[in-house]
Amino acid sequence: MGEIHTVQSSIDLTSESLRISELFYSLQGEARDSGLPTVFVRLTGCPLRCTYCDSEYAFYGGERMTLAEILQKVQSHPARHVCVTGGEPLAQPNCLPLLEALCDAGYRVSLETSGAMPVDAVDARVSRVVDLKTPASGEQSRNRMENIPLLGRNDQVKFVICDRGDYDWARFTLDQYQLADRVGEVLFSPSYEQLPARQLAEWILEDGLPVRMQMQLHKLLWGDVPGV
Repeated sequence: MGEIHTVQSSIDLTSESLRISELFYSLQGEARDSGLPTVFVRLTGCPLRCTYCDSEYAFYGGERMTLAEILQKVQSHPARHVCVTGGEPLAQPNCLPLLEALCDAGYRVSLETSGAMPVDAVDARVSRVVDLKTPASGEQSRNRMENIPLLGRNDQVKFVICDRGDYDWARFTLDQYQLADRVGEVLFSPSYEQLPARQLAEWILEDGLPVRMQMQLHKLLWGDVPGV
């Protein structure tokens, strides 16, 4: 990856702002960049209420920061990777110019988003990690399946699996939309302390699915706490 540099952009970084729940430096715990030092920008707010949500603290509150202030704080850390997450980051319209500004600054950027928001306006340099909501999430009806044809090899699709019903639904969706051929990674993740990881591994192996099983590295290292 290239050198981090000063942003040259048409975006007004000093007047546009976002409400930020937390901004911290840690190891990426999920998806394709798992294990890499990463700066996380967690935006406040989410229109969904998934049964297994681990970031309810980000639904409300937070601190209003300009894009310039966010970039300055990101640049205070040594990581070359930035993950914009939530809540649901795309619920705040100014998430889009933030993603563009981070890419312009030379960062490798990923966006963790639910399957409920349109992703067509996201900068093409960003890896969109789309979390399709399974039946046990309680939010399956919110999935925008029209997003799937917009995804490409730079993008990722994640399923959080709570039980066998979720697994079967994810397996069917994987086949129906030929996700393994469309996106760079298809991720199956056991819901934390709900589905034994070994059980999910055995199902994947039994069916020979072309997916990457993942466990949340940050929770294995530090537990289920904010800011890691």
